Amino acid sequence: MSDHYYNAPDLDRFSEIGKEAPELAEAFFSWYGKVFEPGALTAREKALIALAVSHAVQCPYCIDAWTEGCLEKGSDAEEMTEAVHVAAAIRGGASLVHGVQMRNHLERLGM
Repeated sequence: MSDHYYNAPDLDRFSEIGKEAPELAEAFFSWYGKVFEPGALTAREKALIALAVSHAVQCPYCIDAWTEGCLEKGSDAEEMTEAVHVAAAIRGGASLVHGVQMRNHLERLGM
């Protein structure tokens, strides 16, 4: 038994999510597959976006999956690292911009 919550082998069990609701799982996996088909963006670009978002939402399973996905689609470590920095900058900026909410409240309090 593992001594932590995240178990990398559990990623391989993702398809089991549909065990009790197969029609919902089928709809999700069909949509998910279509999302990652090449379109206006290449599959490689979509994989880099997915890797960045995986870091922003802090999903270790997604990070593992999309690290491999990026490599499979031709990205290198430098590109992947840059994508992660973009996600971190957006997440940091989103936190900072909420400081305006604090400032508005301070102003309402007369400070």
